[in-house]
Amino acid sequence: ARAGGIRVTNTPDVLTGDVADIGIGLALALARKIPQAHAYVLSGNWPKANMSLVTRFFGKRIGIAGMGRVGVATARRAAAFDCEIRYFDVAERDDLDWGFEADLVALAGWADFLMVTLAGGASTHGIINAAVLKALGPDGYLINISRGTTVDEPALLDALEGGVIKAAGLDVFRNEPNIDPRFLALDNVILQPHHASGTVETRKAMGQLVRDNLAAHFAGRA
Repeated sequence: ARAGGIRVTNTPDVLTGDVADIGIGLALALARKIPQAHAYVLSGNWPKANMSLVTRFFGKRIGIAGMGRVGVATARRAAAFDCEIRYFDVAERDDLDWGFEADLVALAGWADFLMVTLAGGASTHGIINAAVLKALGPDGYLINISRGTTVDEPALLDALEGGVIKAAGLDVFRNEPNIDPRFLALDNVILQPHHASGTVETRKAMGQLVRDNLAAHFAGRA
């Protein structure tokens, strides 16, 4: 594109809040079993017996893999739930007060919830692997709001089927929208159709940024 004199733009920042929101939403839905509770009421079973107990979210240990824009926004939301936060990234950030962990397996072993907010690409391909999932453990939850490539999907499916981890909330997949059918048979996952930024407000903001970039280009501005 550069060789051809073609300007390339994207739409950063405008979707950060929505993606962080869905990360927290997935964590709450998994811990409190919100989809199952909805189904329980619809089934007519509530008059017969109370639903089984669930897990709280507030005060839990939140490990964030990838402390970029979305990671920071997710951490701030989790902090409002009185969660303890630590993070993994290529280097420690001196502008953040949260604890840094250079070893992703160690972070997973510490965390109750591992939130994946890493950038995609070769350097993070399959970085959430079997060792990370084993460290997260049978009471641990995985949330992926990054890219499908960051998770070793066969290892995740094995972990979900075998009770290696408790549950997962996923907005992204390796072969979306034609996801692995093994996901469809699981009762310990919440599946989203890569919809984290799918709000009216954010899509309007993305469109406006595209228009603003076009206007700037033809006006000779950055």
